[in-house]
Formats: sequence, C-alpha cells, structure tokens
Amino acid sequence: MGSEIQEIKNTIVQRLPSRVQVAKVEFEGPEVVIYTKNPEIITENGDLIRDLAKDIRKRIIIRSHKSVLTEPEEAINRIHSIVPDEAKITNISFDDVTCEVIIEARKPGLVIGKYGATSREIVKQIGWAPKILRTPPISSEIIQRIRRTLRKNSKERKKILQQLGNRIHRPITTENEWVRLTALGGFREVGRSSLFMQTSNSKILLDCGVNVAGKDDKSSYPYLNVPEFVLDDLDAVIISHAHLDHSGFLPYLYHYGYEGPVYCTTPTRDLMTLLQMDHIDIAHREDSPLPFNVKHVKKSIKHTITLDYGEVTDIAPDIRLTLHNAGHILGSAITHMHIGDGQHNFVYTGDFKYERSRLLEPAVAKFPRIESLVMESTYGGHEDVQPTRNDAEKDIIKTIYQTLERKGKVLIPVFAVGRAQEMMIVLDEYIRHGIIDEVPIYIDGMIWEATAIHTARPEYLSKDLRDQIFHMGRNPFISEVFHKVNGIEERKDIVEGEPSIILSTSGMLTGGNSVEYFKWLCGDERNSLVFVGYQAEGSLGRRLQKGWKEIPIKEEGKTNVYHVKMDIKTIEGFSGHSDRRQLMDYVRRISPKPEKILICHGDNYKTLDLASSIYRSYKIETKTPMNLETVRIQ
Repeated sequence: MGSEIQEIKNTIVQRLPSRVQVAKVEFEGPEVVIYTKNPEIITENGDLIRDLAKDIRKRIIIRSHKSVLTEPEEAINRIHSIVPDEAKITNISFDDVTCEVIIEARKPGLVIGKYGATSREIVKQIGWAPKILRTPPISSEIIQRIRRTLRKNSKERKKILQQLGNRIHRPITTENEWVRLTALGGFREVGRSSLFMQTSNSKILLDCGVNVAGKDDKSSYPYLNVPEFVLDDLDAVIISHAHLDHSGFLPYLYHYGYEGPVYCTTPTRDLMTLLQMDHIDIAHREDSPLPFNVKHVKKSIKHTITLDYGEVTDIAPDIRLTLHNAGHILGSAITHMHIGDGQHNFVYTGDFKYERSRLLEPAVAKFPRIESLVMESTYGGHEDVQPTRNDAEKDIIKTIYQTLERKGKVLIPVFAVGRAQEMMIVLDEYIRHGIIDEVPIYIDGMIWEATAIHTARPEYLSKDLRDQIFHMGRNPFISEVFHKVNGIEERKDIVEGEPSIILSTSGMLTGGNSVEYFKWLCGDERNSLVFVGYQAEGSLGRRLQKGWKEIPIKEEGKTNVYHVKMDIKTIEGFSGHSDRRQLMDYVRRISPKPEKILICHGDNYKTLDLASSIYRSYKIETKTPMNLETVRIQ
C-alpha cells in the first residue's frame, strides 16, 4: 500500500507544473486527494487533471492546504460578490476537515458557471474547494437530515474514507481465476433481493432487501447466515435502487458491525433513507420492531459513497464499478463490474424499465464489455404483456373524466416513489391542456417528501422533464393543482368536499392513509378507485381486484365490514418494470452479447419461462438459481 501511494505521488509531482506546491497526497476511499498551497494553478488547467486521472486510473480531487484558506466571514462575502444573485444561494457552510465550502443554491448551475468558470474563481479567491448542492424547490426534511449528518460527522467520515482507501488499494494476493455468485434472496421470488459475489481477492454484496409481505424472519430477510458470508471480509455493498425489497435490510449490516462502504447514486441514498425510516416507524407503530433502528440508518449514511451514472470507481483491489441508468425509479442503477485486469465483466440489472417514461429515460443496454448478466423477470411470463403508456394514459383520463362528470372523487393508491411522481406528471399535463377539469389533486402520505427528493435531483429525470425544468422554467411537481394534505381534519374536509383526485400511500392498501380514504369513499357509487400498480396476493388491493364487495377491516379490537359500491378499476401500463416484450427486446439489443444469463426477481414460473425463451431465441446459456445456490460465472 505504501509503495502504491508513493508511486502515485511521484507521478503527480512529476506531471504537475513545478510552481504547484503539493503539500500531501492521500487516498480517501476510491479517490486520490491532492492538497496544495496554490490550487488555482491546477483548477485553471482542467485537462491536466483529466489526463493525470486517466494516466493513474484513479479519481482525483484537488483541495487547498489549510494554510491558504480565507477566513469564513471574508470567504462568504467574496462568494456573494462572485456568484450572481440569480443563483439564489440559500446556505453557505464550511468543512474544515475536507477544506470544502458547501454552497446550497436554488440554481447550482450558476454557482458552477460556464465550463466551471465561477467555481474556479471561488477557489482562486478563497482557497476553499466549493461543494455545490441544489436547494430543492420543495423543502425536503430527509435531504436536510442527510446533509446535517454528513456535516456533523465530517471528521469521522474522513477517517472512514482513509481506512477504506487502504483497503481498496491493498496488494492483490492471488491471481484472479474465478468469480462466484451466491443467491441470498430474490431468486425464484420477488422480495429480499440480495446477491453475494466472490472473487479470488474480494467479496461484494449486491442489494440487501426485505420482503415486506414476509410472514416471519425466514421469509422476510436474506440468507446472510451462509458460512461463506462474513461481515468483516466484505469489501463493499452496492444498492441498485431505494425500494425496500432491495435496500431495506442494509441497516442490519451496520447493527451487526459492518464498517465498510455502500455504493449507490445520490437519489438512491436519499430515497432509501426515507423508506428505511418509514419502515422503522411503521414497525414501531404496529409493535413489531425490526432488528435495527434509526441509529443504524445514520451509520449507513456516514458510510455511503455516492456515484453518478458513468463514473468509474475502484471498490476493491480487483474490481471497478460503474453505475448506469436502469429507468425503474429515480436514481435506479444497473451495476457493471470490471473484474481483474479485464478477465471478466459482470452486469446486474436490478429492477429496470427498457422504455422511456414521462419520468425517466430507458435503461442502458450498451456496455464496454460483458460476459455474464443477472437480470430481473418480474413480468417474465409469456402472458405478461402490458398496454402502451399512451393507452394506459387514455384509460386513466377516461376513468377520471367519467368520475368527475358524476360528481365523484377518484382515489389512486400509489407507491410513494416512482408511480406517484409519474401520476403527478400525467395529471398536471392533462389539466394544463384542459383535457380534464381543473380539480384539486390532493397528495397524501410520504409522497410529498419523495417528490421533494425528485425536485432536488432533476439531472436524473427524463430529457423532456429536464427541458421543461431547465429551459422552459416549468416544474410539474410544483404545479398549483397539487395540494399537500396535513392531518386528519383536512382529510375529512376532502372526503366531504367537492369532486377531486386523491393520490395516497400505500399503493396496495396494506395500511397508511389510502385505507382511510377507501373506508370513507367506498360506499358511494359516484366514486372510483384506480389501481396503477401491482397488488400482492393477500393485500386489500388484490381482494378488491378479485371483486370482493364486502371488506372486513379490524379496527380497535373489532371487525367492521365495508360495503363496496365505488367503481374499482385496474389500469396496467404504468409499471416501473419491463414487461415480457421489453425483457426479450433488452436481451436482443444488449451490446455486447453476454455468454451467460442468470434470471432473478420473479416467481418460479416467470423466471423459468423467461430463461427458456431467451435460450430458444438467442442461444445464450441461461440459469435460474434458487436461493442459497452458488454459480461459478468465470
């Protein structure tokens, strides 16, 4: 390790102009940090750093040495004189551990400036390296909490990153001769996704989810008790996206002593924190506590390293990680791993959507290299063909129009992340164009906070949405048609009031405020309930889909029966998953073609059906491992 950092330091010193005073060079996690007494010389020569990073094949960060930093009060004055008022700076704080100034602004692009000119000027004038963050147009409690946690624990985080730097850059002990995958959850089932990868030199966990519909510990959590899974030996955890069936068990690792990193995109970190906190809160209210608590969620935040799509990062001595857009929810990622010196390239799709939606771009299908692929099969059965988005939208608009005509209310139970925001965009557009009447749209439950996180990360949204937000100055999420619901009194007013549309969690009517609205609205035949997402077996949503007209619900120790007169409608086509056609099309178009495909995240029949169809159509070797099976992929 010592020799590698020395080698890199020597290369840096040789390549930088002689007038650059390098104070020290350190590894902080996967990054090389250069501390210098005159950072402006380097920041003014971006090509030099880009070439250097390419040369040593590392991510490079430039920071000032403490001796050249301007006093905070003076630094704030200078920042305000450099950055135009239109940037709308909302907060400036200083991190003297990393020598960074954290600038939060409504329009961060104006703090960066054209080709980074403004941020370079900031470095030149004050020495502090600017870390520029977006202030979301909808205030987000979770984002504020995460930023506070990182600020308060900056010293501890730097220590964590330095230790991680040593671990990542340790010498390779044996030649890379094999790669093995062990299915720990989410194989031939949906829920508790978890996949354990081992090479001759490293061990990586891909996803760590829970099955929220599980009856007991055995069916709810991944099989982390396999003998080869040892927390102390784990190099990294990669989380593909924020849904609980992929991220919900992550805090458990920290409860049991994991001290290593988590890699994911920034929206995934923010959204999974929101969902994990909510999961703990619900479990507490229902008096069924989880095997971890809020303290472990905070610990995971301190250990999380966020990556942008396309950013290549060392995560172990023999593994480089790149995340690509998966098109499923905000920040969802397809994981590409380059193992050894090019011996094997592995791709894990997580949940993905191979179609452009109003919210997101379609999943990436082109990779530099790929030998093996693990892909989901939620809708992998040959009958799983969904209507087009266009048809689905026509269907929901027709249902809303008819309900409002008869002076009814429309209840749409939705998942807080993904489906809710897709609905908001659709409804805003059709109201704006006068296709449906302008009625209030009430947003209830966790949706508002999840939407706030979407507004903080517009760069992850679809091109059409980005154009609306950045170039046309229109953000559909903050449209005046949406009203945040605050408390039970307001709910009663909504139910007794004029015709309206209600978006509320939970999406399967398994709890939350959507159940309360259902109880209030179900007895009136003018009203409609519209399902736009999957309804699991056993859920209240599934019973209504099956045509139940009498619904028993336990309340305060007794069972009340609700008589259903409202119109119940299911509209397919809004799913964040690829349907059967898209899954087959993805394999047809993926480039280059993998030699081996493993199928996960689907029930037994769908997994087998998709695997055999892929083999018949494309003659690619396919496998459908069961949980606890290990497959050698190299």
